[in-house]
Amino acid sequence: MRLDIQGMTCAACASSVEMIVNKHESVKAVNVNLPLNSAAIQLHDNTPESVAEEIIQKIEQGGFGASRPKQTNDKRKILERHASLEGRKAALALILALPTIYLTMFADNLGDFSGFDLRLLLAAIMTIPVYFWSGFSFHTSAWKSIRRGGANMDVLIHLGTSVAFIWSLGVVLAGRFDGLPSVLVNAEHVFFDGVVFIIGFVLLGNYLESAAKLKATDAIHSLMQLQPNQARVVGDDDFTEMVAVALVKVGTLVKIKTGETIPMDGILEDCKASIDESTMTGEAYPVRKSSGDEAYAGTIVLDGTVLLRTNKVAEDTLLANIISMVEDAQSGKAPIQRLVDKISAIFVPVVIILALLSGLFWATIGNGMIDNPMNSGYELALMVIISTLVIACPCALGLATPIALVIGTSVGAQNGLLIKGIDALESVNRCKVLVVDKTGTVTMGRPRVSHIEIIDCEVKEILSIAAALEQESVHPLASAIITSWSNVTSDRPEINDIRVMSGMGMVGEFSGQVVAAGNLELMLEVGIELDSEIEQRITKATMKGISIVFVCQGAKLLGWIELSDRIRDSSKIAVKRAQQLGLEVVMLTGDNQESAASIANQVGIERVISGVKPNEKAEQIKSLQSGGSKVIMIGDGINDAAALSTADVGIAMGAGSDIALDAADFVLIRNDLIDAVSSIELGNATMRRIRSNLGWAFSYNVIGIPLAMGLLLPFTGFLLPPAYAAAAMSLSSVSVVGNSLILRWWRPIAE
Repeated sequence: MRLDIQGMTCAACASSVEMIVNKHESVKAVNVNLPLNSAAIQLHDNTPESVAEEIIQKIEQGGFGASRPKQTNDKRKILERHASLEGRKAALALILALPTIYLTMFADNLGDFSGFDLRLLLAAIMTIPVYFWSGFSFHTSAWKSIRRGGANMDVLIHLGTSVAFIWSLGVVLAGRFDGLPSVLVNAEHVFFDGVVFIIGFVLLGNYLESAAKLKATDAIHSLMQLQPNQARVVGDDDFTEMVAVALVKVGTLVKIKTGETIPMDGILEDCKASIDESTMTGEAYPVRKSSGDEAYAGTIVLDGTVLLRTNKVAEDTLLANIISMVEDAQSGKAPIQRLVDKISAIFVPVVIILALLSGLFWATIGNGMIDNPMNSGYELALMVIISTLVIACPCALGLATPIALVIGTSVGAQNGLLIKGIDALESVNRCKVLVVDKTGTVTMGRPRVSHIEIIDCEVKEILSIAAALEQESVHPLASAIITSWSNVTSDRPEINDIRVMSGMGMVGEFSGQVVAAGNLELMLEVGIELDSEIEQRITKATMKGISIVFVCQGAKLLGWIELSDRIRDSSKIAVKRAQQLGLEVVMLTGDNQESAASIANQVGIERVISGVKPNEKAEQIKSLQSGGSKVIMIGDGINDAAALSTADVGIAMGAGSDIALDAADFVLIRNDLIDAVSSIELGNATMRRIRSNLGWAFSYNVIGIPLAMGLLLPFTGFLLPPAYAAAAMSLSSVSVVGNSLILRWWRPIAE
């Protein structure tokens, strides 16, 4: 279940929402995403629908807003309106900041007005709209946070500006009214300029941050915009009508004209067309498709009129699954973020204590240790407290991980690289071994029959038996044999009791005899004896570096079928790039040693593990891990699912099985090894942004807080003014967001 959350301003707010939701007995787990203002909630099985309203109510009682997920456009408009409002409030504060700082720091005595110092009165008048209107959201958010027993960044802003405003207003009133404390009567400094600058700079930072968040989500937003709202449905007598895609059922015939976007996934009927799939896969060139080919929602028809028979409902299209997968990834938390959340939860209370202690020190003991730049120890203490409260806002810490994650996953989705498992982002950095399959990964996965070696039969006979056995298989070699058989004959014997011999081939019964098609191990298994001449011929054939399917009937070897597969043009580039990343590339295949070694040599792979049965792949991964290396596995079929789960990071080819996709951490829309290496680079790039963000955020606080507390005051006389502290705090958040936005320019490896 997903909810939109309103009113979050920092990591402490996100943690508060998580704590509120976690208290509900029906909630299994919850992850709150600050940049996306959303919550992903996992409920226990058999939880009633009414629970959602209960959770929403609890969140609202905690001082936040919550609602069911809005339409993409609506959500976008809300974010844009919020950013615009932040901008207007910031503009008012910064416009009034210049005359305020002039009046409080540089202006000469302007005389009195009704007993008030006119200079200070004008400064107060300019500060009031800033404090009450521009800063209203800080004050309300702070009180909500305090009421629920927490403390977010707005508490620091509220305390800092309120202390400064109340003190300064007291100084103004002390000149007009008797009976106020002597410390106010004798005070020479006001902090109206600090109030205005703090609110102005924080709002400016928030505005820039909100604008950056919108840019960060541009990629996923553009994906969401790809699917049309309506489809042209073909009815009786070829009559067409526009129907909302949500109402279109599986099996419906849909017409798409030139230049239009395909609204649903489906199979093309009676047509040929060039389709632009770049919006989903990043593939620059159009794909030529004809009847029987699959087409996807969000792609564009470049020529001709297309008839498409839908095979998925709107919420189950490839595009919808991509968006869902990206949202799940963005809602997750990397282990490093969980540490940050724990720090943020205690950060604000610690800062308040430090600010009060430092203020107390400079008001008493410290005041006698220095040449006080202020009129009194109280004024010095006040400045220290305000600066410490303001500079310590943990916005940068809270944004460091999620903003980079949002951008990285969104950019990946635009290029057909989907990050499913957030933990994998950290793991991929530590991996040293990349395991790849041969067929369909290094090669095209579309083998063809190149030669048939006959021993004691006709070509038609060996192909018929092999095709009859392989009809139950989904292996690419089986498809190639069946295609070759269909080009030669239509006769196919009725073979009974067909069964799969794992890692070896297919076995059945024909005319009271065992028939088999598979590798040499299978032939020996069923009792075929080979004389020296046949063994020499087999050895010669295996030296070609091709795949061989042997066929036998009874105790007689009929011959074998040789199949070749073209190496992908990009495989050599991908292997070289992986090796440059410090990865050892290992080919793991069920094919024979000679064939595997031949392909490996051509693309630059030095280590080959061949003859591996499907059920042995996971064990081979464990064996590689036992040497202390973390392993990345690339796979596509059902037989790869266990290995993908066993590996530290699993990468599934998009055209692979659903089981393989479920087991993987990364999913590729295209079946291309270069995309797999690109996804590794994207994971590395995202983690670099996260680490540099956290490094900057921690460094900023480690340096800034002591400066605000007056660490350098006894040695250099330097004391950080509140306005400077506000500027530094805003700069820290903007710099983290800006650093993360660099990911928007990341591009996959070019072929």
